[in-house]
Amino acid sequence: MSDRLSQQQLESYLWGGATLLRGLVDASDYKQYIFPLLFFKRLSDIWNEDYQKAFEETEDEGYATDTANDRFVIPDGARWEDVRSVATNVGQALVDAFRSIETANPERLRGVFGNAPWTDKQQMPDETIKNLIEHFSSQKLSLALVPEDELGNGYEYLIKQFADDSGHTAQEFYTNRTLVHLMAQMLEPKAGETIYDPTCGTGGMLISCLAEVKRKGEDHRTIGLFGQELINMTASIARMNLVLHGVDDFDVRSGNTLHQPSYIEADEMKTFDVVLANPPYSIKKWNRESWQSDPWGRNFLGTPPQGRADYAFFQHILKSMDPKTGRCAILFPHGVLFRNEEAEMRTKLIKSDLLECVLGLGGGLFYNSPMKACVVFCRTSKRDGRRGKVLFIDAVDEVAQERSQSFLRPEHQEKISNAYKAFSDEEGFARVVDNKEILALDGSLSLARYIQRLSSTVEDYEHTNLESTWAGFEEEGKSFWSDMDALTCMLDSIIIKEDSSDEGL
Repeated sequence: MSDRLSQQQLESYLWGGATLLRGLVDASDYKQYIFPLLFFKRLSDIWNEDYQKAFEETEDEGYATDTANDRFVIPDGARWEDVRSVATNVGQALVDAFRSIETANPERLRGVFGNAPWTDKQQMPDETIKNLIEHFSSQKLSLALVPEDELGNGYEYLIKQFADDSGHTAQEFYTNRTLVHLMAQMLEPKAGETIYDPTCGTGGMLISCLAEVKRKGEDHRTIGLFGQELINMTASIARMNLVLHGVDDFDVRSGNTLHQPSYIEADEMKTFDVVLANPPYSIKKWNRESWQSDPWGRNFLGTPPQGRADYAFFQHILKSMDPKTGRCAILFPHGVLFRNEEAEMRTKLIKSDLLECVLGLGGGLFYNSPMKACVVFCRTSKRDGRRGKVLFIDAVDEVAQERSQSFLRPEHQEKISNAYKAFSDEEGFARVVDNKEILALDGSLSLARYIQRLSSTVEDYEHTNLESTWAGFEEEGKSFWSDMDALTCMLDSIIIKEDSSDEGL
């Protein structure tokens, strides 16, 4: 059978399954077939590994079965070998095995395999499914041969590949991992804390926080991971992702975060130590009327305009932070920093003294979009010396690009993280600003208002002035974004994918 796989061999093997679907299904649908099969194979191989080890020690089949079922229960007839032996109606055999495993493990695996149309023989004939099964059967995915971290990395590789192949729809389930790592690093998650992502996609941000706790040598098994995701299949991918990374304590739920938040305790929003998110940006179809009388009090800053729900997600996140330990990082387009129609909400935000840092980043960090990004950091209980102040970091130039992909190098991440920890002025890069100064500028959080770039050019100067010149167009519903100017915010309406616009339905 198989030997220990290198990371490159593992990735090649995983992607090989997807190539069998080319020409048969749309690239955006690869994930709903490949991920469940990979997960099924992994569970079966680990079950077999546990069984074999226990049987060799005792030669007791009952004991070996019970031992294997300690990790996950896989009922008789629902293992990989059982489905592999089926000659016809293979799709139905797969579905039966999936449902049997989910039923036997309701707490951890409920709905994890998704609802792909395996029984649709026009789309997935028996021959295609058999080819997929035989491909995955070519390697053994036991813990001894493929440790959790390695398979987790391979799974993340697949997510990235599927994002590349599916084009503009990728934003719903993929966030630049170098940026996610930076956000987790700056939030400093600790052992024993709870971590929440209200728009969790495939769970990358939760896993990055887990990795950060591991990196610091703390007991990652004591953290609780929570997430909510609108799209059922994507939520299933997140659950699989967490299991494959060896996570035991997690709770990922499906549903509309704005319309029906999942985490409610005693008629109040459940709160968490760490919240991080990449919400769908500037969605237009959401229930604004309901938000005006939100039963959970998430409209404490106000009601966002119908054409942009960004500050609805923002307020949901703020309301989800623990009153004492809560801190958050939210990835947004730059427009949230200065758009006129949200000025009153920004003013209330500043007065609440929850805002701690505004980090401006360069373009291309939103997947398949050239828009510039910003990360907003908030904290319910600021440290001494930070109360009544906001740190602005202009890291627009701290971005690398290779093969039209933007990312943050380790030195970029270190420079930004160090500036956040220092919370002090750094000419042309960082500045600590008193809340009074921000309020005097009508709550504008545009970085150009507070940081004079060392490499300023005529173009920079013109962009800065265009912010006020174009502000009037905001009233007519046009979209403008940029930390330097409002003119480039027009890209917001040109580039924003319509796929994210159904979040509020």
